Amino acid sequence: MKKRVLMAMSGGIDSTVAAMLLQEQGYELVGVTYRTFDTISRGCMEKEKGCCSVDSLFEAKRMADDLGFEHHILDIRQEFKETVIHNFIDEYLHGRTPNPCVICNSTIKWGKLLETADEFGCNAIATGHYARIGRQNERYFLQKGVDEAKDQTYFLWKLSQENLARTLFPLGELTKPEVRAIALKHGYEKLSKKSESQEICFIPDNDYRVFLNQQVDDFQGKYGPGDFVDTQGNILGRHKGFPNYTIGQRKGLGIALGHPMFVVAIHPEENKVVLGTKEELQGQSCYVSDINLMKYARIPEGLTVTAKIRYRNAGRQASLFHEGDKLRVVFQETVDSITPGQSAVFYEGQDVVGGGIID
Repeated sequence: MKKRVLMAMSGGIDSTVAAMLLQEQGYELVGVTYRTFDTISRGCMEKEKGCCSVDSLFEAKRMADDLGFEHHILDIRQEFKETVIHNFIDEYLHGRTPNPCVICNSTIKWGKLLETADEFGCNAIATGHYARIGRQNERYFLQKGVDEAKDQTYFLWKLSQENLARTLFPLGELTKPEVRAIALKHGYEKLSKKSESQEICFIPDNDYRVFLNQQVDDFQGKYGPGDFVDTQGNILGRHKGFPNYTIGQRKGLGIALGHPMFVVAIHPEENKVVLGTKEELQGQSCYVSDINLMKYARIPEGLTVTAKIRYRNAGRQASLFHEGDKLRVVFQETVDSITPGQSAVFYEGQDVVGGGIID
């Protein structure tokens, strides 16, 4: 009897090729695409992105029809709004910089996928992510995809043991050029040439400030101008409202001080944005909370890992120490822009040890 797999379809090249590969391996597929948000950014619609615009819903259905398996479109806009979008807005209104893809993957994508898999009698779920899954000492953990330039484990660190036990990543051993070649070989020339988008799917033109202004009642009135200050508390000028700034920002500050200055801290309770030099932007430690462990049930005290604090970041050597229900991350060298709200993900070689949210 064929193993039945729920295939998450976005209408893009990655999920389509993943479906092809699973079919070749003898799996019986059921396709599903989730409708998450009505207004998807133009960049995501024009480029290859795993988000669910109205166009991509029908594109995913067409791909499933071409490949000969059933496909379902499910409306989860309300759940998406109550979890991903509410968290996104709330974090910015508290002076933090969120990563909505991390929240979406763990709560929406995998949460709904497993629920839907059970409804359709599927043993496992599959996606087009570039990642792999390892197992050791009866624990599942993520491993980086072979194509390190496309590796997506940074966005998947919140997945649970149950999530990983029932997940297939058909593209984990492939590079993006190889995936494009497979699509072309199967006659999907247009799909094979589609460029990619790094935009957040629900943010028009990749400008989160416009989105906050549209979504938050009286945004400019409640979160209006305040003081730019230096690290000693001296007033340098006026800003447009603290949610409009992120840690590490240098451009678009609207203030000329004669030398480069960066956002080094945000104090929402005082509506102050702290500016500092490149040196003042650097730090050597941070705390992380909301921790999810993969490779170990408990991290050995002082474990040395490679810690990534941004997606486009090679990571730096660091040691991990338990402090209550948090971890203290101590880097061997100073790092730039340790940003509250972003994810810190810990690696041993190719293996994901776990991760957390930077305090």
